[in-house]
Amino acid sequence: MPYIFIGILVFVLIIIVANIKIVPQSKAYVIERLGAYSATWQTGFHVKIPFIDRIAKQVSLKEQVVDFPPQPVITKDNVTMQIDTIVFFQITDPKLFAYGVEKPIMAIENLTATTLRNIIGELELDHTLTSRDTINAKIRGILDEATDPWGIKVNRVELKNILPPKEIQDAMEKQMKAERQRREAILTAEGQKESQILVAEGQKESQILRAEADKQSAILAAEAERESKIRKAEGEAEAILKVEEARAKAIEYINQANPGQAYLQLQSLEAFQKAADGQATKLIIPSDIQGIAGLAASAKEILK
Repeated sequence: MPYIFIGILVFVLIIIVANIKIVPQSKAYVIERLGAYSATWQTGFHVKIPFIDRIAKQVSLKEQVVDFPPQPVITKDNVTMQIDTIVFFQITDPKLFAYGVEKPIMAIENLTATTLRNIIGELELDHTLTSRDTINAKIRGILDEATDPWGIKVNRVELKNILPPKEIQDAMEKQMKAERQRREAILTAEGQKESQILVAEGQKESQILRAEADKQSAILAAEAERESKIRKAEGEAEAILKVEEARAKAIEYINQANPGQAYLQLQSLEAFQKAADGQATKLIIPSDIQGIAGLAASAKEILK
């Protein structure tokens, strides 16, 4: 009898331990009681009623990423291309996620494919290649609204690859190559034009500086010549002034000495001799100088 009681107690303990559940972080458990939704267990310690409660679904609350395979789509200008998408979503309501739709990931994939076909069908090829952000925003808005009853929030949608047909890719590469060559030619021409402009401006500036230097040099030479002439004239004027001053002092000294008539006549004779040394053909001799000349001749005869 005690063994039966111990066995029953051990069995009960095993059942209790087996029904103790700890929900980890970023997880949620959907609990059904007798086949109907009962509760949603969040992070923490929980006890399940044996044989009555069951864990219907374990839901991850983390943001999830789904990479869907390429989907064939047709643009407005009838170009078929392959586009694969990446969807970032998060479960916000575990109950709606568990009971809202069967196979929610497949549902999101199909909804993404149909939405993508509808949006791309309204765009031409060039707009499709250059409007990724617009396409991503439109798809995200439509998916977020459609998946809201499923307890799913679509955070982001990205077009991973857009693959046009091979012939379209070849044409695009040729167009891109031609555009690069055109830009290169334009940049080369602009560079040459800029270089010629700079060279011309340099030559112009050099000529201007050379002309200014020549002008400055001429001005300095003229000023130097003028200064030289001024100094020469000042020197000559000073020399004349000194000569005149010396002559005036000589006359003053002579006047102070009160020279006699004979000295004055002798000075006249010297002036006559200087005049006789010139090129004059006629000489007018004053009478007083003639007398002095006779006196000089007489003195010469006596000395002989």
